[in-house]
This record gives sequence, structure tokens and C-alpha cells, in this order.
Amino acid sequence: MSFSFFKPSRPKTPPEVTKAIKDSLNALDTKTVAEVKALEKAMEEVEKNFVTMRCMLSGDGEVEPNVEQVSQLALEISKEDVISLVVHKLPILGWEARKDLVHCWSILLKQQVDSKYCCVEYIEKNLELLDFLVVCYDNKEIALNCGNMLRECIKFPSLAQYILNSASFVLFFKFVELPNFDVASDAFSTFKFFDLYEKLLTSSNYVTRRQSLKLLSDFLLEAPNVQIMKRYILEVRYLKIMMTLLRDSSKNIQISAFHIFKVFVANPNKPREIKIILAKNHEKLLELLNSLSGKGAEDEQFEEEKELIIKEIEKVSRLQSLKS
Repeated sequence: MSFSFFKPSRPKTPPEVTKAIKDSLNALDTKTVAEVKALEKAMEEVEKNFVTMRCMLSGDGEVEPNVEQVSQLALEISKEDVISLVVHKLPILGWEARKDLVHCWSILLKQQVDSKYCCVEYIEKNLELLDFLVVCYDNKEIALNCGNMLRECIKFPSLAQYILNSASFVLFFKFVELPNFDVASDAFSTFKFFDLYEKLLTSSNYVTRRQSLKLLSDFLLEAPNVQIMKRYILEVRYLKIMMTLLRDSSKNIQISAFHIFKVFVANPNKPREIKIILAKNHEKLLELLNSLSGKGAEDEQFEEEKELIIKEIEKVSRLQSLKS
């Protein structure tokens, strides 16, 4: 005869976990400020369900996750629109829930079902979710969570490509200037994470090269973005990209690249690595610049700027020679 008053609860299946998460998140909509206790209860349910999801995806420290259950959970969460729900509810979630969500987000995106990334495919069909995450950088309460989630998204080329070409991408130039240091630093980390952007600038496709360079040039050269430009021109790899674009077969691209390149050269506080690159390549650079000319009304100013840049490159080269 058993004297146990409590039966151990049966572990939930992936469909049950998905339904519980969806129901608890939807319950947040039905609560008003007047129903404080009801809202607190709904929040507790969300947190409890997120813990269950985290345990199913990554284990509980003693038991390893079941591979089949992880795959099924990723599939169910995609199929039941839970991805959209968790993103849009992010601003009202508590700290613990957001932390668990960010942890689960990374695992879910990487999960393959029948050789397909089902959660990534879901986001591809609902790309406005990426715009929402970008915009949420303006909310300091959730900015760091959004930053982590975005960096996981842009590991996938299709998602990175969308953000780079979307109107929301330009907001990164604003967010790196936010007064909150942690948020600004996180935004800049995400901005720098866009290695794909460098690939766009050196793409074999002319339209891609020109559009990406135009986007970069338009924002870096605007007066309000001077601090961003100052950070940009400290990076050697960005200088190398502009030097490559100076050799482009398109005159339009050459001229656009020159307008960014000249800021690297004119910077009175050039890092040592930048000076070394300019000095090592000064002959080729001077040859390129001498063969480059402006367009129409811009020609006279362009020639003046070009002359100043040529003189500065020669100066840097002489000084580097004296040091070596």
C-alpha cells in the first residue's frame, strides 16, 4: 500500500510546452493595471513556462536534453507563431523571463529539423520581427536582450541581408550615440558584427557595391554622426576596404570611396597601424588618386581635396621612412 500523497508530475511534451507558453503570453493581453494580482499571476506563469522551455532545450544540469524533443519543440514553436509572440511581448516581460528567452533563442535558431532551420525560416517569413528588435534598442530596459537576440539572427545570411538593406539598419548609427553606455556599446557590438556588410561592399555585383557604399557614405559623412565616423576611421580593416574600392572599375564607386578614404588620411590622430598601411601603399595610392577626377560642378573642390590628401600621404610616408 502506498502512502504517497503526491504523484510526480508527468513531464510535458513539446506541444504541451508550446501551448503553455502561448497561453500564458496571450494571458498578458487580458490583464489591466487594475488587475494587478491577475497580471502578476500571468507573469509568474510565463516565467515558469520559460524555465520549462529552457530545461527542455538545454537540460537541467543533471539530465541532458532529448534531441528529438528539442527538434519537436523548435518545430512547434515555429508552427504555433510563438516566435512572433515572444518578440512582441519582450518589452513587458520580467528580467528572469527575458534572460531565459535570450538563452532559448540561440538554441532554437540553430536547431535543424529535416536539415532546415525552422525558426530561421519562420523569421524569414516575418521579417518585421527583426525591425522590432532593432527599434527596441531605444528601450534601455530590454536593449541588451534585443542586442543578444539580433546577434544570433545575423549569424544567418538571409536575416543579416535583410537588416543591412532595411530602413531599420540606419538606426544603429543613432543607437551607438545613446547616452546609456551599456546600450551604446552593445549597439556598436552588433553594428561591428556585420561582417556581411564588408562582403557587400566588395561584392562582385555592381549594384550591391554601390548601394552599400552609398548607405555607408550618406551616414558617416553627415555632421550628426561625427562621433561614429571617428570610431570608424580607427579600424584598419575598414581602411583596406576603401582602398580596394578606390581601384573599382566604376568611377562612381571610386569617388564615393574617396570621400570616406580621405577622412582616414586627414585624421590628425591616425593610429600607428593606419599610418603603416598608408606608407606601405603610398605609391599605388598616389597613382590611383592622380588618375581619379571629379564630376562636373564637384570637379574643382574634388581636385583641391585630392591634392591635400596626396600631400598628407606623402608626409606620412616620409615620417614612417624616418622611423624605420
